[in-house]
Amino acid sequence: MRNLVCCLILLLTIIFLMPTGSGAQEKPIIIGAPLSTAFLYGWDAERGMKLAAEEINKAGGVTVGGKKRPFAVEVIDTRDLEPGVPVAEALLAVEKLILDKKADFLVGGPIRSEAALAAMDLLNKHKKVSIATTGNLTPAYTKKIAENYEKYKYCFRNSNQVGEMMKEFVTLLEDLRKTHGFNKAYIMVQDVAHARAGGETMQKALTEKGWTVIDMKIYPTGTVDYSVGLIDSGKKGANVLFLWMDMPESAVLLKQWSDMKLKSLPIGFVNAAEQPGFWKAVEGKCEYLIVNLCNGGNAPAKITSWTMKFVEAYKKKWGLEPEGYGTSSSYMAVYQLKAAIEKANSTDSEAVIKALEEIDIMGVYGRMRFDKKTHQIIPSFDPKEGAVTGIIQWQSGKRVQIFPPKVAEGKVLVPPWMK
Repeated sequence: MRNLVCCLILLLTIIFLMPTGSGAQEKPIIIGAPLSTAFLYGWDAERGMKLAAEEINKAGGVTVGGKKRPFAVEVIDTRDLEPGVPVAEALLAVEKLILDKKADFLVGGPIRSEAALAAMDLLNKHKKVSIATTGNLTPAYTKKIAENYEKYKYCFRNSNQVGEMMKEFVTLLEDLRKTHGFNKAYIMVQDVAHARAGGETMQKALTEKGWTVIDMKIYPTGTVDYSVGLIDSGKKGANVLFLWMDMPESAVLLKQWSDMKLKSLPIGFVNAAEQPGFWKAVEGKCEYLIVNLCNGGNAPAKITSWTMKFVEAYKKKWGLEPEGYGTSSSYMAVYQLKAAIEKANSTDSEAVIKALEEIDIMGVYGRMRFDKKTHQIIPSFDPKEGAVTGIIQWQSGKRVQIFPPKVAEGKVLVPPWMK
C-alpha cells in the first residue's frame, strides 16, 4: 500500500509539471501601456489593447520560437494630460514600465505630444519598440525618425497626425463649398499648443484656397461662455465654424450654437463630442456637428470586413460603442505587434523593427503599412490603399461616418435654419 501511495504521488507530480500545450503556460510577452488613464484617450486605448490581447490569447497566443506565448498588458498612469503635470513624470512612468514591469514592447502613449517626443530618447536608451496609438498628433514625431533613423527607429505610429488631418478637413470643406456654397469660416480654438497650431494651419490652408477666414478666437481651458464669439460669427456671415478643443467645456459652445440657431456648420476636432454618450449629455444639441475621430473604426462603419466585428466585440466587452480617438488604433497595434513578432519569429527589438517595416495587413481602418523611413502609418482615402480616417457627423443621436467618400455611411446634413 505504501508503495502504491508513493507511485500515485509521483504520477500526480509528473502530470502537474508536464507542459499542457497551452500558450497560457508560457512566459507572457508584456505590452507596457503608458496612458493618461483619467482621460478618454487613455481609457479607450487601454480598452482597445486589452480586447485585442484577450482575443489573441483566446486564439492561442503569439507563435514565436516554436511556442505559443500570451500577451499581458501592463498599464501605468502617465498623467500627462492633467494640467500642470511635468513631462518628467510621464518619462518616469515609461521607465517604470520598462525597468519594473519588464515590458517587452510599448503601445499607446505618452499621449501629450511634448511627453511623447521626450520619451523617444528613453526608447532608444532601452532599445524598446513602441507603437504610438493615441494623442501625440505632432508631425515632429515621425520627422525625428526620418532625420535620425538609427536613434529613433524603435518608434512607430499607427494613428493620424495634424498634417494629414488638415488635408482631410480641407478636402471636406472644399466639397462643402461645391455642394453648399460655403466660403466663410470662423475659427474657435482652445488655448493649448496643439489647438492653436491646428487653428493657425487651417486659417492658412483655407485662405490659400480662396476662403474668407473672418477671425480666429482663442479660449482659455475651462471657458464656459462662448456667446460673444458666436454672436460675432453670426453677424459677420460665417457659414462654417471650425473648432479645435479637447476640453469638456466645449459642450457649452455646442449648446449655445444650437440655441442661437446660427447659420453655420460646426466642424472640427472636439474631444468631448467623440464619445457615444455626448448626444445625451448635451440633450441633442450636437446635431449636425462634424468631428474628426482621427482613425476609422472609432465609431460604427463598414470600412473593412473587420470594422464592425471590432465594434461589436468592443460593445460586448465594454458595454458601449468604441469611444473615440485611440480606440481602434490601440486595438490594431496589438495585432500589428503579433504579426511582426511571428514574422520575425523573435521578440528581439531589431528583428521586430524590420518585421514591422515589412508587414502589410488589412485592419479595422484599412490597409496597414508603415512608411519605412518615418514609421508613420501610410494614410489614404481608400481603405484598400491605406489607413483611413473617421470623420463623423452627429445625426439623430448617432455618429454617422460622412468622410472619406469611399467609406461614407451617409451624406452631410445641414441645419434646416441654414436653408
